[in-house]
Amino acid sequence: MAAETEIRTFLCRSDNIGVLIRDPATGACAAIDVPEAGPVLKALDETGWQLTDILVTHRHGDHVEGIPAVKQATGARVVAPAKAGDAVPLVDVTVREGDTVRVGGLEAQVWETPGHCSDHITYWFAEAGFVCAGDTLFTLGCGRVMESPPETLYRSLRRFDDLPDSTQVFSGHDYVLSNARFAVAAEPDNADLRARLAEAERAKAEGRFLVPSTLGAERATNPFLRCAVPTLAKSVDLPPGSDAEAVFVALRAWKNRF
Repeated sequence: MAAETEIRTFLCRSDNIGVLIRDPATGACAAIDVPEAGPVLKALDETGWQLTDILVTHRHGDHVEGIPAVKQATGARVVAPAKAGDAVPLVDVTVREGDTVRVGGLEAQVWETPGHCSDHITYWFAEAGFVCAGDTLFTLGCGRVMESPPETLYRSLRRFDDLPDSTQVFSGHDYVLSNARFAVAAEPDNADLRARLAEAERAKAEGRFLVPSTLGAERATNPFLRCAVPTLAKSVDLPPGSDAEAVFVALRAWKNRF
C-alpha cells in the first residue's frame, strides 16, 4: 500500500469491518460499504475526513443498510454493482467488470467476483497496493456460497493469484478466529498457520482484528488459497494430486458444517 494512502478500519454491527480510504492529495475519501451508519459517521468525525464516495461490494443488507443515513449526512456518491439492480439504495453510478473507479487520485479496477452472491464485485487499487474484497476473500477464509455452485467462488478467488504477496486485503467481516480454527483442523501441521491462530486469539482477547491481511500471509495459511497442497486433499479424503477445484468444493462444504 502506498504510504500516502490513508486508511481507517473499525467494527460495525457485530462483526462487519468498516473501511475508510482517503487520498490526502485531494481530500477525497471513500467508505467501502456502509454496514451501519453510526460507526462510519463516528470515524469520519474522529478523523475529520470528508466522505466523497461509497463503494459498494454487494447488495446484502449488512453491507448497505447504512447508506441512506450516511449519504444524507455527507452527500457522498454511491457506486454499486450494476448486477445488484435496485437492491442497493440511492445509487449514483453502477459499475461492471473492467470499469475503473476514482477516489481523488486513487484508481480502482472493478472485478466481478461472484460466488458469495451473483452481483459481488472487488475493488483492486493497483498503484496503492490494496484490494477491497468484501465477502469474497477473508483473512484465513472465504465467503459462504449463496447463489451459485461453489466452483464459481473458486474461480473468483483465482482472480487474486496474479497479485503481489505484499497486496493488502480488506475483507468485509471479522471471522478471523473461527476461520483460523477451521484452517488448523484442515492443515494441522502448518506451523505458519498455528502461529496465525495464536495471533488471532491474542487479537480477539485484546479487542483487535486481523484485517487487513496480506496475500502473502493468506497464501501461506488460508486453506481456500492452498487447494493444490496435497495435505489439504488428504484432509477432505481425496487422493494426492486431486484437482484443486474439487478440493475447494470439499473444503467449503466442510467449513459449512464446522
